Amino acid sequence: MYLFNLLRSILHTLFMAVTVVPWALAVLIAAPFLNSTQIYWMCAGWLKLAVNSGKLILGIRNEIIGFENLPVGSTAPAILLLKHQSTWETFCMPALMPHPLAYVFKKELLYVPFFGWAMGRMDMIHIDRSKRAQAFNKVVAQGQRLLNQGTWVIMFPEGTRIPRGQKGTYKSGGTRLAVETGAPVIPIAVTSAKCWPRKAFVKKPGTVEFSIGKPIPSAGREPDELMREVEAWIEAEMRRLDPTAYPQG
Repeated sequence: MYLFNLLRSILHTLFMAVTVVPWALAVLIAAPFLNSTQIYWMCAGWLKLAVNSGKLILGIRNEIIGFENLPVGSTAPAILLLKHQSTWETFCMPALMPHPLAYVFKKELLYVPFFGWAMGRMDMIHIDRSKRAQAFNKVVAQGQRLLNQGTWVIMFPEGTRIPRGQKGTYKSGGTRLAVETGAPVIPIAVTSAKCWPRKAFVKKPGTVEFSIGKPIPSAGREPDELMREVEAWIEAEMRRLDPTAYPQG
């Protein structure tokens, strides 16, 4: 079984590597003639291809719980705060969500050949982590602009991929942005590490659950207190979705 999963993982990696180059080149060529929304959905097309090939080649399927909790309306704002276990949810969210998304990410990713170059043409928020105060001011300014135009901001409050069954330190950047902009927070639990473990090359077939919580209003809240509520919901939902990964009690 391990050898079979290894072969499937190699095939999927090769498929993504072969397809990302012409797709990214097409984005770079077309970008001067497209608006930001068109560029986004063009890039999201490759992510959908990566997710669909993951289903076909790797045997990884998605199950969406709570889709009805997403705000309705073309300009309805939302800040999505996700559990982060692997690369899978990074690919999946643009492929699954009905709105354009803007990731908040470190600017170094823009230098990744082809993938990063295409990301640089998208209307997202890339920050210099060494300049914390300036970085957050940029997040608020650009986040407000994006939310006003109907783009949802997406952040991983733990900051990095966390191994299955573990919890990272939840940072309040996402809830600070929510309080500053008045946008509701949508907590999302993800069990991707069951199939695509952190930093693992070999993936396993199975079902990844995306559980979308109800919107949490940010008006009149303190960022740290709001993040504690987000953390409590995500971690409780993770234990409900994947109980064998967590120590009992």
